[in-house]
Amino acid sequence: MKFKNSILIITLILISGCVGYSSTGVLGTGVSVAMDPRTIGTQIDDSIMQKNLRAKLILMDSAYLLKVKTKVLDGRIFITGKVDTVEEKLKITKLGWEIKGARSVKNDLKIKEKFSFKQTAKDLLITSQLRTAIIANKKIKSANYDIDTYKKIIYVYGISQNEEERAEVINEAKKVLDVEDVVTSIFLVEDLRVIKN
Repeated sequence: MKFKNSILIITLILISGCVGYSSTGVLGTGVSVAMDPRTIGTQIDDSIMQKNLRAKLILMDSAYLLKVKTKVLDGRIFITGKVDTVEEKLKITKLGWEIKGARSVKNDLKIKEKFSFKQTAKDLLITSQLRTAIIANKKIKSANYDIDTYKKIIYVYGISQNEEERAEVINEAKKVLDVEDVVTSIFLVEDLRVIKN
């Protein structure tokens, strides 16, 4: 019984992360609370949905802790990472829709292939180049964006203050060397729900 409790505590710590001023923000959404244009209530709702989804994924398969990444923005769920089969991808999509408050589920999971150190290193380089470009660009609030790269395809999630900022982020992503495609899920502040459904 003590062993099970210890495992549960460790899992909860890993899921919740550190609270404080970190690169993933206080609520774990990748957006700093001070810069986040969402209401505090929406941020809390998104954080709860994120934690519920992570917990359910780990219960489904503990390997998903490292293989699958999730983001929740304004009730919209985004899933990236790698799985072994199409069936797993479908199950995870269904799980996303089962989370209370889900407004949409975008599943960008890839079916796992042989590990390539060269490809992984290239993806990390692309991510770091875009992160640097966004930080250097004075027209962009870089804290409001998360970036993932898989097989030279950049996935950008975040909240823009206006259309000009969103265009700047997309433009910076397209300028990165060797990028094959840019997939964005960037919402404008005005698109976010003000009144809860």
